[in-house]
Amino acid sequence: MDKFRARRGNTMIIALLNQKGGVGKTTLATHIAGELALSGCTVAVIDADPQGSALDWAQRRTQNRLPRVFGVIGLARETLHQEAPELAKTVDHVIIDGPPRIAALARSALLAADLVLVPAQPSPYDVWASAEMVSLISDARVFKPSLRAAFVVNRRVARTIIGREARQALADQALPALATEVRQRIIFADSVAAGRLARELEPDGIAAREIADLAAEIRRLVP
Repeated sequence: MDKFRARRGNTMIIALLNQKGGVGKTTLATHIAGELALSGCTVAVIDADPQGSALDWAQRRTQNRLPRVFGVIGLARETLHQEAPELAKTVDHVIIDGPPRIAALARSALLAADLVLVPAQPSPYDVWASAEMVSLISDARVFKPSLRAAFVVNRRVARTIIGREARQALADQALPALATEVRQRIIFADSVAAGRLARELEPDGIAAREIADLAAEIRRLVP
């Protein structure tokens, strides 16, 4: 058996990585984890960013006396590829909120993951800045050929030309882009500040539906 898959059944380890900061990794990581958890799965989030944004989110949730939806642990170490699969033996899914600008940590997260999601904001600069991440993924596939990876268009402003152009630019990259897009919405900022999920604030809202669609597409990528 592949040493990277020597764990329970259909467990997924999903890493959200981008060498550029400010692309919404933590917001996507917590919301994907929340969607999977609220669907009945056990989920753990690894905060591999030294800034500890996912840990901050969990702390705000505790301070607001909200029930725990999933566990969050801090693990900003280059041993992620060893420790994440061990954690995956105890839960259904592990989500890694990766660090920006730390190549060694990113490489370790890549070797731990089954699926890498690269959040990209719809701007030419973000698309250009993704080249380093694409290169790291290519390097990781030498050691882990089964590694899957895709872009996620995040924080898109609706009905803008730049959003359409960004998707066209991503089409020229070595990685595919997921069909689901997450748009720029105030509710995501509000949810982060309160330690909540968009689904908890507006269960039938558009933001909640976008995250549900994203989680469904992710499930199809790694059966």
